Amino acid sequence: MALISGLFYLCIFVLVACFTRPIVCISRPQAALFVFGDSLFDPGNNNYINTTTEFQANWRPYGESYFKYPTGRFCDGRLIPDFIAEHANLPSIPSYFQIGKQHFVHGVNFASGGAGCLAETHRGFVIDLNTQLKYFKNVVEILKKKVGATESKQILSNAVYIFSAGGNDYLAPFSTNSAIPYPEREYLQMIMGNLTSVLKGIYREGGRKFAMLNMVPIGSLPNIRALNAQKGVKNGDFIEEVTNLVKMHNSALPEILKQLEKQLPGFKYTLFNLFKVFAESIDNPTKYGFKTSKTACCGTGAFRGIYSCGGKRQVKKYELCKNVKDYLFFDSFHPTELAYQQYAELLWNGTADVVAPYNLKSFFELST
Repeated sequence: MALISGLFYLCIFVLVACFTRPIVCISRPQAALFVFGDSLFDPGNNNYINTTTEFQANWRPYGESYFKYPTGRFCDGRLIPDFIAEHANLPSIPSYFQIGKQHFVHGVNFASGGAGCLAETHRGFVIDLNTQLKYFKNVVEILKKKVGATESKQILSNAVYIFSAGGNDYLAPFSTNSAIPYPEREYLQMIMGNLTSVLKGIYREGGRKFAMLNMVPIGSLPNIRALNAQKGVKNGDFIEEVTNLVKMHNSALPEILKQLEKQLPGFKYTLFNLFKVFAESIDNPTKYGFKTSKTACCGTGAFRGIYSCGGKRQVKKYELCKNVKDYLFFDSFHPTELAYQQYAELLWNGTADVVAPYNLKSFFELST
């Protein structure tokens, strides 16, 4: 009886301790978010490198809808990683070049506008995917020194690694009016090989949960529509060739991820069908709340597809729409904040027809 009484008082003590210091009782590690890729994800990393304005967006009207000033994001406001961090109750994820000033145990963003999986893509002007991996390894070493080997290992294995990569590898040759320098299938294998190498590199550092976006329908971007119009071919070979490459990429990506899952113990992935939701929002804009889905809000020429938004690039002339919320595209290549917000919500809490085998909400909660 005395033993039972003693246990009773012990339980009361534990309960009181939990209510008076709940953080101690219910604390669990929060999954970090590490971001890799291109201008769809770049928070302003290209502000810090030696490049040209073709690969920057650090001037008005970029950023006006949310930040009220340009951050270097290729958008009028926030990007998908910004919304995912909000959904995951994480603080804003800093760019790699801001980690000296900001808390980064919740993740780092390495993405670079114009970057590709291949080092050859816009070489010398962007941070290619392999260099982003090197920067990540630097962060891992800093993290170990900051929180210790045990906690850093836990942070890295529990984190989500999100990628938007490959689009520039296919866009770059066409935007410079040149042909791809390799046969299509060989070129695809090179891109997939580099991407696989980077995923394995992160895995070796402790990463286990990888979220991938497939390619958007590149042929439907205002810039490509404008280029096609300049060539005088309406819906012709130019768009068809780009679209074919994108379809090949999107078919190969899930197979690569399945192979990695079999090869690497503990490797988990989820794949967001950005192609599908992007195509739907172009073909049926009213479903997503847009009035205009083929012409950009900011730019000039046909479809406002000439990449001149803000007047800081090669072409200085540009027009700006009156109401950005009516538009799917902000500039000649990139969606508006409203579009990114909707895509992020589908990525976070969508059904298996758009994100599988996990949506990001369940992926963040997945134990490793």
